[in-house]
Amino acid sequence: MTATILDGKALAAEIKAELVVRVETLAGKGVRPGLGTILVGDDPASATYVAGKIRDCEEVGIRSFHHHLDASVDQAELMAAIGELNADPQVHGYIVQLPLPPQLDEQEALLAVDPAKDADGLHPVNLGKLVMNNPGVLPCTPRGIQRMLVRYGVEIPGSHVVIIGRGLTIGRPLSLLLASRGPEANAAVTVVHTGVADIGAYTRQADIVVAAAGVPGLVTPDMVKPGAAVVGAGLTREGRRILSDVEESVGEVAGWVTPRIGGVGPMTRAMLLVNTVEAAERRLNSGE
Repeated sequence: MTATILDGKALAAEIKAELVVRVETLAGKGVRPGLGTILVGDDPASATYVAGKIRDCEEVGIRSFHHHLDASVDQAELMAAIGELNADPQVHGYIVQLPLPPQLDEQEALLAVDPAKDADGLHPVNLGKLVMNNPGVLPCTPRGIQRMLVRYGVEIPGSHVVIIGRGLTIGRPLSLLLASRGPEANAAVTVVHTGVADIGAYTRQADIVVAAAGVPGLVTPDMVKPGAAVVGAGLTREGRRILSDVEESVGEVAGWVTPRIGGVGPMTRAMLLVNTVEAAERRLNSGE
């Protein structure tokens, strides 16, 4: 069996084209969406990721507001930058790029983000809305995975989804999103992790497998039910090479599979733009 590729790069391009129209509509009403970023220090991976987000903004007409702080900043300086973005009416959403240097309190910083400007969708207020199945800002990577599955014809309602990984950015919120009521969710979801003795005993029963553990090659062909959809959401860097949680040979068994590069990553960035544009639309509609 040759699997259908879940091409996140191609879908992200479609989403950006849609956003260009929405941004132009907002501009016609006197609003230009703005996305802010706070980067502390010079971690190469973080710097590359933030630079990519700025380029994405330019492609669709979103204004960028970037704060690059020295690695030696103290908590007060970081909180001041967060407060500035909270207060700036031109900024509709922003992110604090993680990880932060060890002298800084990540939790305090993230809790200080205005939930209405939480472009990542990971503030406790927005996660709480997800738990309650109420409208709110959705986490970027889970939202991107759901959008990708729907776009490529993977049936979610009534399916059994096994998620490997219980992290805050992917595993836990994705389980809530796919199990929630709705035409693009309503799945039976099982969450496992690397502490489970026989992960394959669970994944072989799954219609959809999402690997988000950060363990290269964790999911092998013998762990996949023929015809299942397999999403590699966990990535690991080995020098300059990026490794997926899913072995490439899984495509010989699966019905759908993400590529090693160009699957979930582009969708995460695209959803960051979507969250920002939606925040601008909400503010305009509320009359603020």
